[in-house]
Amino acid sequence: MNVVLLGAPGAGKGTQAAKMIEEWGLPHISTGDILRKAVADETPLGLQAKGYMDAGELVPDFVVVGLVKDRLAEPDAEKGFILDGFPRTDGQAVALDDALAESGMVLDAVLSIDVDRDVIVERLTSRRTCRQCGRITNVAEGDTCVTCGGELFQRDDDTVETVTNRLAVYDRSTAPLIQYYRDKGLLHEIDGGRPVDDVFADVRSALQG
Repeated sequence: MNVVLLGAPGAGKGTQAAKMIEEWGLPHISTGDILRKAVADETPLGLQAKGYMDAGELVPDFVVVGLVKDRLAEPDAEKGFILDGFPRTDGQAVALDDALAESGMVLDAVLSIDVDRDVIVERLTSRRTCRQCGRITNVAEGDTCVTCGGELFQRDDDTVETVTNRLAVYDRSTAPLIQYYRDKGLLHEIDGGRPVDDVFADVRSALQG
């Protein structure tokens, strides 16, 4: 089962991906995680990507496409995958189709999780990340991670200004992408503003028919 998971930043894609992993054992391929690791490791591509990420802009295709192609070539993706955060434009979708065709693979479904933008802004600006263990939590937890005692901080791309810009960029670039997959008959649009289990019930229904 090869699935693309779409949705604005903060729409709950990671939460749904975790439930899909538990249900079907598919590897979760998050371009956000791949890019953040490259930034943390200070690789040449990571340093280049950081400027775009901190400003809430899309990382150039040549960076992301290369990382995704390498990841899909790894053994754990042979029996299926959940691709999260890519593609984000119709041009990237075409590049993904080409990369999959080269490997003899096709997409089975595209899930678009939709959430009201005001809700997303509140979710992301209250998000905090542990410097020590990397766990993501909420501002209500305070300044210290309850899991490991590390310092909790707000990522540069979780400020109000950056979140607002990220959402505008997402909406502008993704509109043609949504139509691209709708035209292919692969798109399933899901209301992500409901409780997690209700959202996942629709995810399961979309994937199992």
